[in-house]
Amino acid sequence: MITVMGEALIDIIVSPQGEVTAAAIGGAPLNTARTLARLDVPVSFLGGVSTDAFGRRISRMLDSDGVGYALGEPMGAPTTLAIAELDDGGAASYRFIFDGTSATLVSPAQATAAVGDDCSVLHVGTLALVLEPLAQATRAVVESAPQSRIVMLDPNCRPAVMTGSTVFEETLAAVLARADVVKVSGDDLAFLYPGERPSTAAEQIHMRTGATVLFTDGANSVEVICAEGKQVLDVPTVPVVDTVGAGDSFSGGFLAHWVRQGWSRDELRDLDKVVTAAQFGVRVAGITCQRAGAEPPFASEVA
Repeated sequence: MITVMGEALIDIIVSPQGEVTAAAIGGAPLNTARTLARLDVPVSFLGGVSTDAFGRRISRMLDSDGVGYALGEPMGAPTTLAIAELDDGGAASYRFIFDGTSATLVSPAQATAAVGDDCSVLHVGTLALVLEPLAQATRAVVESAPQSRIVMLDPNCRPAVMTGSTVFEETLAAVLARADVVKVSGDDLAFLYPGERPSTAAEQIHMRTGATVLFTDGANSVEVICAEGKQVLDVPTVPVVDTVGAGDSFSGGFLAHWVRQGWSRDELRDLDKVVTAAQFGVRVAGITCQRAGAEPPFASEVA
């Protein structure tokens, strides 16, 4: 069983003219959990889901994809909202409405009780690193992980809520101290290591933590750094519809391949194995990019 911890929310898409053009289910951890389920890997989502109309919509999606809900019962608090304002070039800037909302209100006691002994991999990231009490819950779950459990981090940095946040800094440091795999994008590295070359920043993460680092540089490449060495993987050219959820589905693909092979935490130092899993993640992400929205492929589509 893989447990994915983080936020489920609704993305409100706003045009440059101020028109609401869509209300889409979002949350990077939710996308990763859906990817794993569609690839036939047992997965549980550990995050707050509301009883309101948006929350019921999210629950239906989880059920449809076969994602378990770790907390068992939804919350009475309203659904967390992300306001994505598009500029004339189509790039989005995010603002969040999160005070007192479902994604934030997972407590440490709830979270640690929700992670079963059968959890072999824990994936955490995004708003689970910065919103309280969810961030406290993240620290508790990571710090209580047994030695055999793989911990994967995707910070998926959101400057709007993470800039200057001591909660983010403390939670990130706590997770990095235990992380076995760190997946980072160019945007993540620019936020975490301003002014540093992305490849150099990725190497710094590996040097400081010992974790295997997967640096996804958009359509350019994926750089793998682990104890046995480093390798840069080409990313095949595909007809891109959009890149929503691509990084999340890469993470899901990587973990799906890893657990299917029965590989352990110790084997994350093996460059050949890490590269093979990353290549599978690239294939999964490539299919996602050919679809509108975060729609990861099913196992039959990747085989």
